[in-house]
Amino acid sequence: MLTINLIREKSDFIIERLKVKNFDATEILDKIIALDSSRREIQTKTDMMQGEMNRISKEIGALMKEGKKTEAEAAKEKTYKLKEDIKSWSDKLLPLDNELKNEIIRLPNLPHESVAVGHGADDNVKVREGGKIPSLPENSLPHWDLIKKYDIIDFDLGIKLTGAGFPVYKGKGAKLERALINFFLDEGGKAGYREIMPPIMVNEDSGFGTGQLPDKEGQMYHTELDNYYLIPTAEVPVTNIYRDVILNAEELPVKNVAYTPCFRREAGSWGAHVRGLNRLHQFDKVEIVQIAHPDHSYKSLEEMVSHVEGLVSKLGLPYRILRLCGGDMSFTSALTYDFEVWSGAQKRWLEVSSTSNFESFQANRLKCRFREKGDKQIRLVHTLNGSALALPRIVAAILENNQTESGIRIPEVLVPYTGFDIIN
Repeated sequence: MLTINLIREKSDFIIERLKVKNFDATEILDKIIALDSSRREIQTKTDMMQGEMNRISKEIGALMKEGKKTEAEAAKEKTYKLKEDIKSWSDKLLPLDNELKNEIIRLPNLPHESVAVGHGADDNVKVREGGKIPSLPENSLPHWDLIKKYDIIDFDLGIKLTGAGFPVYKGKGAKLERALINFFLDEGGKAGYREIMPPIMVNEDSGFGTGQLPDKEGQMYHTELDNYYLIPTAEVPVTNIYRDVILNAEELPVKNVAYTPCFRREAGSWGAHVRGLNRLHQFDKVEIVQIAHPDHSYKSLEEMVSHVEGLVSKLGLPYRILRLCGGDMSFTSALTYDFEVWSGAQKRWLEVSSTSNFESFQANRLKCRFREKGDKQIRLVHTLNGSALALPRIVAAILENNQTESGIRIPEVLVPYTGFDIIN
């Protein structure tokens, strides 16, 4: 959420920057500035009346001491009238504040200066790539056929138990999934991230804090009786740990890593590009989250990108890193890097991670702030997160890229976790 001070002082700048996200902010900003002006006028009036009432109240005591009862009673009548006027004006503030907030939260985060203008995925900028694309035989199978051949993931059983998009992992498939989770968590620990095991359901305040609510309810599973939401990513509960918290500057950056199942309704088109593990309603993911000092958050972002790059490299997967253009970025992000791995049998790139700096956008919603040592002033932190990694498409790429006549080879770094080096 953009701050009202920024909106007041740099409305023209905001309009220009949000054009990069293909968002026209002119009408909303005009309304926000008008609402804020009205709110400030009312606040000024109530402050003046409160000051006048405080002054008269002091006079009443002096008048009573001097025995001027009549004058004191007249002064009391003035305070009664001022109280009524203050309440009348104050009652207008709450709906005005709510309307102002509802308009401000309609504004996306401002993109970083490095973000390219564009409308979609075709306009993203390739930063670099690594690994070697495998040369598979003509009869190589896509992962949805491999999992049937080796009986390691069962979509039909998932439909029986729940519905489409809820697979059941079996035997070596379940062990591979668990091995990846543990590998990613261990690598996060080595990089200085503290492991967190958060709830997988959150309340509305948490959904608002990281920007999923109020406009993304349709993408989240909701338990109406308790008004809880199943999390779409561990980012939501982990970042909200710091909601309404004031940190000391020397504590920054705070680094956490968490594994959770994730739940997304993922309404949309269907076809080969979302077949098998390519799109699920429930999936496993390890997430890294940082709460950073504003002066160093882009250094933190580069460190997170390097960490994710290290994971895909150690798994031996061909990958590329993209810097997203304005039209392909999320509502809340200031700068996002996407990681894609090559799917050998599908012969296409699969997104497996988004790593983003939100600057102070989430922090303003969360009221997550920090204080420099010896300084009374508090400032908003910057928040960052990244998938490290989302498992379904990683599993798909491992199965497809490593298939041989004798079975599917397990990446060497995973063998200590799986206890086997081949699925056959």
